[in-house]
Amino acid sequence: MALSRLENLYRHVILDHSSNPRNFGSLEDANGMLELNNPTCGDVIQLYLRLEGDRIEAAKFSGHGCSISTASASMMTEQVIGKTVPEAREMIEEFLLLVQGKLAKEENHLGDAEILSGVAKFPARIKCATLSWKALERILLEQKEETNE
Repeated sequence: MALSRLENLYRHVILDHSSNPRNFGSLEDANGMLELNNPTCGDVIQLYLRLEGDRIEAAKFSGHGCSISTASASMMTEQVIGKTVPEAREMIEEFLLLVQGKLAKEENHLGDAEILSGVAKFPARIKCATLSWKALERILLEQKEETNE
């Protein structure tokens, strides 16, 4: 079965983000950092954030993983830089629903990351796609708990 032009475009974008990840590396002045791994496939991510007030000023990641994991982290960092914490939380929620097939692509604010909606057809790959987003969610939760203390 031949891939449609749209599927080819999606594949190209995922391969581009995987081969040339945006915001890859460490962040010297990060005030939020978390390492998370997916023991079922060996993906590992270190996510670094610099938060200023209620805004994500910078985001970078390092680690190793499959093409879906790397592409998702690349897309996620691109989308959250400059967003407020509530906006980022909304994006996390949307992404988690999207990759489970519970949110239409037209109903989100995820940019390139909406391309990963096809992961819903491959349940074993959902954890790969969500690893970086779960790391972001945990960092934001830790930051919230620290400010409430």
